[in-house]
Amino acid sequence: MSVSTEHLPLPASPTQRLRNLVSRLGIPAAVNYVFRKRVAFGRPAQYTLHPRRALHPVAVRAKSSDIEVFHQIFIEQEYGGLDGLRDVDLVIDGGANVGYSAAYFLSVFPACHVVAVEPEPGNYAILQTNVQPYGARVETIQAGIWPHSARLAMVESKFRDGREWSRQVRECESGEPSEMNAIGIGEILAASGRERISLLKLDVEGAEAMIFSANYEAWIDRVDTIVIELHDDSMFGNGTDVFFAAIEGRGFTVSRSGELTIARASR
Repeated sequence: MSVSTEHLPLPASPTQRLRNLVSRLGIPAAVNYVFRKRVAFGRPAQYTLHPRRALHPVAVRAKSSDIEVFHQIFIEQEYGGLDGLRDVDLVIDGGANVGYSAAYFLSVFPACHVVAVEPEPGNYAILQTNVQPYGARVETIQAGIWPHSARLAMVESKFRDGREWSRQVRECESGEPSEMNAIGIGEILAASGRERISLLKLDVEGAEAMIFSANYEAWIDRVDTIVIELHDDSMFGNGTDVFFAAIEGRGFTVSRSGELTIARASR
């Protein structure tokens, strides 16, 4: 399987970076963004920013990883390599965090329906706020994506920096109270009433090694494009090896764009 590499670098010089910031946010939002990042005094617990690639403003929590996620999605435009997709209908956003990726997809693909799945309660609350303006075009589910039915809990120990964008789930021990139920990709597809998944986005902090290890055969050939951040340093094992083993021989063309791996099905 050949893998091509795409890069979406930001300009290097301060002047070019400023121009890039203004082009992707607009002048008012760019000024607000810089101010919020640099000024701590009097900073509210939550504020809003309105990037050009979102139809509606999004909420950002101060003293959280939200601003870094905002930077990745709306300034670096890490999902920009998907903008050329056509006839995008069902989007499953696994590991939706606070909803910036969902807002991006809903804005860039105006006919799509997004199912946004996020397990962490604080992230999920902001996710609901950020996608609410899109109405019936989006559904949110507080759950962890998993290859089989299970009761799940948030992992207490830190993964990577331990902040809001790197939270993990685990299966509950026998007799342990659960925080949420697992949900499968095939289950989401069946509930949608659609035949195919136009875009499957996964950023699940290593759980992709679980998702693509078992019970994926019923749905993987019904996915047009997968965009995934692979993790090889989590408690779940080597996500890269597991993912590539699952898609091997299934007609996907693979490219890389920054931290993302993009697999497009031949149709």
